[in-house]
Amino acid sequence: MRTYRAGRRRRRAGVAAAIAAVLVAGGGTWAVAEWNAGDGGAGGAREADPRALRTARAFLDHWAAGDLTKAAALTDAPERAETTLRNFTAGLDIERPSFVAQRATADGDAGASVPFAAKLPISGLGTWQYRSALPLVRSDEGAGRRGDQAGEGAAGWRVRWKLGLVHPKLTDEAKFRLVREEGTPDVLDRDGGNLSGTDHPSVAQALGVGGGKPRGAVQLVDRDTDEVRGTEARFGGPTSARGPVRTTIDPAVQRAAERALERHAKGRNAGLVALRIADGEVVAVANTPAGGFNRAFLGTYAPGSTMKVITSAALLNKGAVAPNDVVDCPKYLTVGKQFHNVETSEIRGATFREDFIHSCNTAFVSLRDKLGNRELTEFSSTYFGIGQEWFTGAPSFDGEVPVPGDETEKSAALFGQGKLRANPLVMASATATAASGTFRMPLLVREGGTAREGEGPRTEELPSDVVRTLRSLMRDTVTDGTAKVLADLPGEVGAKTGTAEVTEEGPNNGWLVAYDDEIAIACVVEGAQHGSDSAGPVIHDVLAATD
Repeated sequence: MRTYRAGRRRRRAGVAAAIAAVLVAGGGTWAVAEWNAGDGGAGGAREADPRALRTARAFLDHWAAGDLTKAAALTDAPERAETTLRNFTAGLDIERPSFVAQRATADGDAGASVPFAAKLPISGLGTWQYRSALPLVRSDEGAGRRGDQAGEGAAGWRVRWKLGLVHPKLTDEAKFRLVREEGTPDVLDRDGGNLSGTDHPSVAQALGVGGGKPRGAVQLVDRDTDEVRGTEARFGGPTSARGPVRTTIDPAVQRAAERALERHAKGRNAGLVALRIADGEVVAVANTPAGGFNRAFLGTYAPGSTMKVITSAALLNKGAVAPNDVVDCPKYLTVGKQFHNVETSEIRGATFREDFIHSCNTAFVSLRDKLGNRELTEFSSTYFGIGQEWFTGAPSFDGEVPVPGDETEKSAALFGQGKLRANPLVMASATATAASGTFRMPLLVREGGTAREGEGPRTEELPSDVVRTLRSLMRDTVTDGTAKVLADLPGEVGAKTGTAEVTEEGPNNGWLVAYDDEIAIACVVEGAQHGSDSAGPVIHDVLAATD
């Protein structure tokens, strides 16, 4: 059995709030719909003393209100805390910050941790968003303080002061700085040609340029040398003193993607990303409506059965299943809720290969005991970089595969539902990784998009035998399975379809991911019936145009 390590689980700051087409369904039978599973899916962490959460909320409320003396009084180092809080936002033009505390978890018998989400509006630019956590410690010394008597904190608990709680990257060596720029930059394609925002509004939207919007960035800088260590937030598009924004866009693929969506989306919301397998460079990003919400990079969709590429990789990597193993595909399977296949189809006595190419949900649900509760989460991060922080050069939501809270959530996750979230950027990257065995961080902007040394996703290579099997399964899906819409294309095209239901009776989101010799591509179409007949023709036209 192969083992793997857990990658980091960080969500891209500033994009986690971008929600697209995520609805909650009611009871009854359910194929791939959502349900409200509530909290409790954090891997069994022990709930902390409720008084610790009271103290954390009081601290954050005072910080947000600008009552920094009161906030600092709730820490175990009031003087240092007040000084840091005052200095932290100096020069950043922050207006009316807000902080939302989350569930408190115990840290031993005398400690607690309260994660929180921060939103710091920057005057004239936008909102800087990030996540951090407050460490708390039980302290009898604070039990009689005036703040506790007034109900501002909770007797016996104090915030354990350290720089990193203000922001995870704030240290004795590094601080934050705001820079502003005027005007709209020129945007260039990979060959140096001009990419007009009028002609290519989806590219302009992805980069956040055009419309005369002010631009700026919050930078992490060295306290002593002022050297820029990284950019924490960008506003109004990429910020560069060196001239135009140099992208990785291939104009021919970009035009093909825009035309395919215009032809086949039929007025529905849709998003598409195509990237080079060899290096992860994004060669096309397109949305409908063009120039509207950038669902291609920022959408937070359930990926549906396209997730079976990753699930299958995890099962194959563990030796838990082989293509010719019999894994029955019944109409229904109940695990807390009743799962069924699209149109309640069944394949009695099916092999795993048949389950994959015909996209059998119940077969994958039946394999839930082959993976531990955390395995799919850790595998997705370790080999596919999902949930780690990507440096694409543009705002992006980099995927989420949470640890399931129960067997029902776990079953749904295996075929891309439940609390899983992705978008065409994430799934195009996953397809490229499956086809090559190597995660290569997607990149849209050549300058400013690459990570500094030691930053960016940390991943491992997929074993070669797993890659060979995945490619075989995805190829068979084109020749004999649900992706026959691509069967007439030349070369060894591989694919996986997905149909993600968002309500019990409403229309689905149609997905398709595919690869050829050079590019991996993913498309989602909202309000569809199936991935093959909605996203399929879009991807067919793009691949046909790039042969």
